[in-house]
Amino acid sequence: MPMNDYQMNSYPTIIDAPREETSSLLAKVLGITALGFLITAFGVATAPPWGTFVGFILVIGLIFGINFTRKAQPAVALALFMGLAYFMGWEIGPLIQRYIRTFGSGLVFNAAATTGCGMAVMGCISYLFSINYRRVAGIGFAALLVLIIAGIASMFFHFLTPDTYSWLTLGVFSLLTVADFARIRAGGDGASAVSLALSIYLDGINIFMAVLQLMGGRRSRD
Repeated sequence: MPMNDYQMNSYPTIIDAPREETSSLLAKVLGITALGFLITAFGVATAPPWGTFVGFILVIGLIFGINFTRKAQPAVALALFMGLAYFMGWEIGPLIQRYIRTFGSGLVFNAAATTGCGMAVMGCISYLFSINYRRVAGIGFAALLVLIIAGIASMFFHFLTPDTYSWLTLGVFSLLTVADFARIRAGGDGASAVSLALSIYLDGINIFMAVLQLMGGRRSRD
């Protein structure tokens, strides 16, 4: 599961910023994120059957690269983000291709549309209400650590079903998505647009994969 980069940042208690400033930042973040998803779709379409492990390793390395260059070299960080988006397609591509072969492309499209609508709603919530994103992010990150530990333990003791794990993943990354949008509303805490887009992008990928698993599981039971 691709992880968010919250552990590398600090969070003040400011929950709002001038509307002009946040509107410009939000537009940049959403533009970069949307381009990232398009590149990921191309990566999925071109992913080799053995691409999952290679993609995972490259994605982890590129996350560190983006966080290392995000302030000093924003253009390099943007290029690394585009590379990450492509190789994320390799990481998730073989699984998505399996869903398409089994259930058809309509299932993947519905999961993507559901994810997009859900993230739009969470973005609206973050902008309509004054949310202390530091607190929400802390809760979300703690829940993410618990989820990862539970997932590893369940590999040996089998106490989580795939659907249960997907619902938990959906809940955790929904919290992190709200925190990310609230952070943008607060002015970004000094983070670059690329860094903020990376967080939103990783949230979206994890939500999409959880929704896809839930839809696929329901379809297989019908």
